[in-house]
Formats: sequence, structure tokens, C-alpha cells
Amino acid sequence: MEHMPPPAEELALLDRELAELDARRARLLTRRAWLVAALRPPAPPAPGWNPAAWGTSSAGRPVDPVQPWGFAPSPSASTPRSAQNVLLALGGLLLTVAAIGFTLSWGSMGTGGRAAVLGTVTLGALAAPAVLLPRRLRATAEALAALALPLTLLNVYVLHGVVAPDSGRLAYTAASAAVLTALWSAYGLALRPLRMPLPAAVALAQWPLLLWAWAAGASALMVGWALLATAVLDGTVALYGKGLAVRITACAGGAAAGSGALLVGLAGSMTASGPLDALAPGALLLTASAAALAGAWRAPDGFAQTGGVVAGLLAVAAVGRVPDAAAHDGWGVLAYLLCGLALTTAVRVRLPRNVGRGLLAASGAVVAGALVWAAPPVAAVLLGPVSLLSELWAGTPESFRAALGASVPWSRVAAAPVVLALVAGALAAVHRWWPAVVRVAAPLLAPAAGGTAGTSAAGAARGVWGPGGGPRAGAARRPSEAALRGAAGAAALGLGWGALVLAAAVLDAPYAVAVAGETVLVAGLLACALRGGRAGREGSPAVRVTALVGSVAGSVSVGLLSLPSGAASCAVSGALAALFAGAAVRERPGRTQAAFGAAAVVWGTVLTACAGRLLGLAPYGTAPLMLVVPALTVALGARLRRHPAALPVELAGALGAVVAVAFAASDAPFLALSLGLSGVLAAGAAVRPERRPVAGYAAGALFVLAAWVRLAASEVSAPEAYTLPVTVCALAVGALRRREDPEASSWTAYGPGLAATLLPSLAAAWTEPHGQRPLLLGVAALVVTLLGARHRLQAPLLIGGTVLALDALHELAPYVVQVAGALPRWLAPALAGLLLLGVGATYEQRLRDARRLRKTLGRMR
Repeated sequence: MEHMPPPAEELALLDRELAELDARRARLLTRRAWLVAALRPPAPPAPGWNPAAWGTSSAGRPVDPVQPWGFAPSPSASTPRSAQNVLLALGGLLLTVAAIGFTLSWGSMGTGGRAAVLGTVTLGALAAPAVLLPRRLRATAEALAALALPLTLLNVYVLHGVVAPDSGRLAYTAASAAVLTALWSAYGLALRPLRMPLPAAVALAQWPLLLWAWAAGASALMVGWALLATAVLDGTVALYGKGLAVRITACAGGAAAGSGALLVGLAGSMTASGPLDALAPGALLLTASAAALAGAWRAPDGFAQTGGVVAGLLAVAAVGRVPDAAAHDGWGVLAYLLCGLALTTAVRVRLPRNVGRGLLAASGAVVAGALVWAAPPVAAVLLGPVSLLSELWAGTPESFRAALGASVPWSRVAAAPVVLALVAGALAAVHRWWPAVVRVAAPLLAPAAGGTAGTSAAGAARGVWGPGGGPRAGAARRPSEAALRGAAGAAALGLGWGALVLAAAVLDAPYAVAVAGETVLVAGLLACALRGGRAGREGSPAVRVTALVGSVAGSVSVGLLSLPSGAASCAVSGALAALFAGAAVRERPGRTQAAFGAAAVVWGTVLTACAGRLLGLAPYGTAPLMLVVPALTVALGARLRRHPAALPVELAGALGAVVAVAFAASDAPFLALSLGLSGVLAAGAAVRPERRPVAGYAAGALFVLAAWVRLAASEVSAPEAYTLPVTVCALAVGALRRREDPEASSWTAYGPGLAATLLPSLAAAWTEPHGQRPLLLGVAALVVTLLGARHRLQAPLLIGGTVLALDALHELAPYVVQVAGALPRWLAPALAGLLLLGVGATYEQRLRDARRLRKTLGRMR
């Protein structure tokens, strides 16, 4: 019986078949259109017509869409022409090899005879292209020209033995290279269609001057001049020569010769023993700089900017090395920096845009190099006081350097503060007179012509606005004018601060002056941050952030620097606490104010620790004094309530309380006192509803810990006598709480009371090898566990079960040890393996059991 599909399935089948028929019809129509177009005669291409853009072949025929490679095979393929070129190249190569073999081996004719034969063949090879080119036999002409050029070299080699056999080989080679360069150039200019003679002439032109200098026994500096002259000649050809191959060859030769000249000049300049010795290589470098600048003036955009960079760096190296050769102790860096800053005057000269940008980039590179040189001593000044942590209150050092140690050769970095100050001053001037800087630098910073019509002057300088004043595509990725100005101001502030700090170390200021000076700098940075927040001027965010970071880093540095002296530590920490507290009061509400407040609390805590040490207190005796600052933060938090700065300030106070407890850890009575006082502070914070969920639990835990530590310190052997009354009272209060609020958690109602007795008893039971306490504790824990399970209370169930398990483990431990000693050693790994296999085999079931247990516990109160 024939199966009839349902109507919906049959409709889907019909739709698919119709779609396949439509696709087949479209392919057939496309093939028909191609065949019709292929039968028509090819039409001549119109001017500017691009065959590939319209889907046709170079012969004017449409591309076959059926062919997988996208074009139809043409009967006029390039196979014959390619074969012709290969045959001509092989023929020219064989003739060249034959000519070389003839020159070297055929001695029966004599040198003159060989010279005559080679000359005749060479003239014929040179003249043949002039006859073949008019007949449109260009490939054959190229092959004969390629044969003629090596033959000219062979003629020069043979003529040396005929004309000047006694002359120096280097001098003769240099003269021959010059003559052949001129001949090949004239030959290539006369027969312009030939592609090989002119690039070959440019390649051969690299050798005459170098070989002449070598033949004359010239010094290294004269060799550098010869290389520079060759590079200048190459640059001229690259700029004004005709043909891509000629320009590429000239560029490659110029790069090689110019690099050699620069290496010679730099080597001579760096090894000069004095200013006079540095003048000659400096003149070479300065001439190279002028040549690079002249070449960049006419070069395309990318090469122009590179040429500007090279010209600027060479000028700095040439001029700066002269005073550097006479300077000592690093002062030569200052000369290079001044030369680099002088390059910024390029913005006031009518230079091509990319050349000016290159000079500015060279200036930036020089300034960056000077800053990198000055960075290590600044880092040593800021990070050096870390080593003083091991010398806490060891005695007041005599000077700043004595406090920092001898890790830095200060005599060699004497110029570092001046370098930092100069760069900071230049950046501050840029930040201060930014509109004038933008106006002067607009011609160099403006985008390329042709796409900036209707651009405003400021927008052109920024490169942000496009035609008609609209935003340029991709302008969002570029820094805005305000961001650039802010970066300049921020860098000026940071470098100025580093210069002042480093100057104190270089001048070896007295210790008290150095400490006071760094504290004043922190105050200045805080004032700058506050002013930047209120001024609302352009660039203030970056300056403000720099001032904030600098103030924090400077406060840490000066705090560490004050560690050797007790009086200095107290004075510095007190001053810093006051400064940050004042800044927090003056600052507007926000994250910055919170950071200032937290810093004030931290330094206040340090002040109390230093005060306790200054009073002669032991570290544990200082702990209660250190809790004064956390107490103030609790009171301040109660006043601030939900202010943004309240939480950071209280957290900083809590951190101070933790430090105080750590100070008291070495003495049990003081530890108990510190824990109790911390619990009082936590309870005071828990009065506020927003702090109750965390501070309430913390207060209970601290009180319990304080009680346990006090009992341990008093060597109490029966802690139950002290803890049971507390447990009874706490459980009674918890029961009343649960009666009034049945939704209250069992942890809140019964957790503190149960833990007050069970946990100290468990600790006492573990220290007793024998006695009745483990048994009684186990019975009590079992009762608590059963009550928790009966009334579905989470806290009694978990606390009682945990204590019961640990108590049972304590009782079974001796027997486990005894059995483990009697059993063979292989049994433990075997049992562990069996356990792992069993767990792995029933992993999914155990996972479901664990989830079920978690849900059950979650439903308990």
C-alpha cells in the first residue's frame, strides 16, 4: 500500500523541490549569458577601465562563472613569453660564463689579444640593444645588456694588466668603479627602455669613494666622510631618480653607507678624550644631520618623519658630546638634555609637517633618555628607607645619605635633580601656556591636507575635528586637548617632586632637614590635590591624581625615613595624621575624602604605637593605647552614619584594632584585655542597624575569646565553673528571643551560649589524657545534638555534633595509634584506595546526598 505523507510534510517536500528547480534555473541562465557574451567579438577597453573590477579577462572576454578559479583559459596565455624569457636568461648566463672562462684560461693570445677580443664582444653586446629595441625585441635586448655589463667588468680586469700593470689595485679599482658608474649611467639614460643599467650603475657607485679612501690609507674619520658623501649621492638619486628599481637600489645603498658613516662618527665622538677631539667627529655627525634634514624636506611622509628623527638625534649627539667630553660626574647628560629641549624650537620654524614631527619625536626621545638616567637615584631615595625597618629607633643618623645607606654613587648623579627640574619646568610651562603652545604648534600637529576643509584651528591642532567641524572618524581613540594638557601638568608635578627629594640626597642635607622637607612636600602635594579638586580647570584630574599618589607615596617614604629616631617617628606620624585629617575635612564627599580619612586613621594608629614606645612601654603594653584610635573611629562612624567616608574610616580603625591585638599576643593578660576592649568597640558599632550584622557577631566572638584567654592566663583547670553560668544566662536570653521572634536564627539565640561552655571544655578535654571531662562533655554534646535535631535548630545540631565528633576522636586516638602500629604498612594505602574507589563509583549518589543534607540544614533555623 502506498504511503501518503501528512499534508504539512508533503507541503515541505514540494517547497524544497521548487527551491532546487529555481536554483538550477538560475545556474542555467548564468551559463547561457556567459556563452552569449563569449560568442560576441571583444570590445576595446575604455580609458580607465579595470577588467578585474568588472569580472572579465584581460582579453576583453567575460569571466566564466563555472570555472572554480574564476577565469576561462585563454589561447593567448603567457607561456610562450615566459619560455622566451627563460631561454634568453639562460643564454646570457652561459655567454657570461664563457666570457669569464675565456678571459681566465685562454693565454695563447696574450693579454692584449684577449683585451681586443673582449672589447670587440663587449662593444657588440652594448650596441645590439640599440638595434633590437626599435624592432620591439625588448627581451633579447635586456638579455644582451645583462651580458654586456659583466663584460665591462672583465674588460677593466684585463686592461689593468695591459695599461697599468704596476699601479695599485685599490686605486685602479676605485677609478674603474667611478668610470664604469659614469658609463653605465650614460648607457642607461641613452637606452631608457632597458631596466638593468641604471640600477647597476647605482649599485656600483657605492664603491669609488670608499675604495679611494682605503687606497689612500685614510683615517677612520675620512672613511666616514667618504661613506657620508656616498650616502648623500644615494639620497639625491632616491629623491630625483627615475624608476622604482633605481630608487630602491639608491635607498638600500644610502641606508648602508649612511649607517656606516654614523657608526664611524659616533664611535669617534664617544671615544674623544676632550672637547677638541670631539669637534671633528661632531662635524661629521652635524653634516649628516643636515643631509638627513635636507633629504627629509623632499621625502614622502613616512620617510620625512624618520628623517626628521634621525636629523634631530644626530644634531644632539654632535653638539652635546662637546661639553660632555669636558664634564664629569654625569653633568654631560645635562648638555644632551638642553640640546634635546632646543629641538622643540622646530615648532616656530616653517618646516614641513612630518619633518617637524620627526624633530619633536627626537626631542622627546632625548628627554626620555635623560629621565631614564635620572630615575634610579629617585627610586633609591624613595625606596631606600625600607632598609631602616631593621633599625627601628637605633639612633638618629647624621645626614640624609647616612639614613639611606651607600647603595647609590651620589657623586655620579649630581646632575639628576637639575635634569628633573629642567624637564619639570618645561612641562609646567606647557601646561600653563597651553593655548599659546597649541597655536604655535598647530602647523605641525594639523592633519594632512585634503581632508580637513572647514576645520577649526584648535581642532586641527588636536586632529580631532574633521570636515565641517564634525568629529573625525577614530577621533575617540586620540587624547583630547584637556587630557594632553593634564598629562603635561601631572608629569611636571611628579618630576618636580622627584627633583626636590633627590636634591636633598645629592646635597647630603642634615637628617632633621630631610625629614622635615619631605613632610612639607607631602603637605604641598595634599594642598595641590585639594586645589585641583576645587579649581575645575582643564587638566586638573590628572594633576589631582598625581598629587594624591605622590602624597601617599611620600608619606610612606618619610614615615620609613623617621624610623631610626623615636622623636622623629612621633613627630612625622603626628604631622601626617593631622595633614590627612585636615585634607579629609576640607575635601568634598567622595572617594578621595574616604582615602584621606583612612590615611589619617592609619597614621594615628602609628602615632599611638610610637607614643607607647617613647613612653617605655612594652609592645603588649602599647596595645590598649593603640585602641584609642579605633574608639575614635567608632564614635566618628556613629556621627557620620551613612556618609561615604564612614565605612573606610571604620575599616581602617578595625585594622588598627587587629594590629593592637597582634601587639598584645605575647602576653596573655594584655591579650585578653585587648580582646575585651575590642569587643566593647564592636558592640558599640553594633548599636547602629547598618553595622549590626557584622559588628554584632564580631563583638560576641571577641568577648568569648577574651574570656577564654583570661581563663587560660589564670591557669583555670575547670573552665566550666566560669562558663556554665554564662551559658545558662545566654541560653535563657536566647529562649526569650525565640519566643518573641520565632523567625530569629538559632545562631543568634543559642550559638554564643553553647560555644561559651562547649568549646573551652573541648579544649580542656584534649589536654587531659584521662578523666571524666571527655565523658561528660560527650554526653552533653550528644544531648545538645539530639535537641537540635528534635527541634530542627541548626546551631545546636552543628555545634553539638562537631564537639561530639572531636571528643570521640580524642577518645579513640590512642586505640587508633595502637592498631596502626600493629597492622602491616600496606594496609593503610589499600584501605585508602578502596575508599577512593567506593566514593568514585558512588560519586553522583554522594553528591545528591550532600545537596539533600545542605537543603535540610538550610531549612533549619
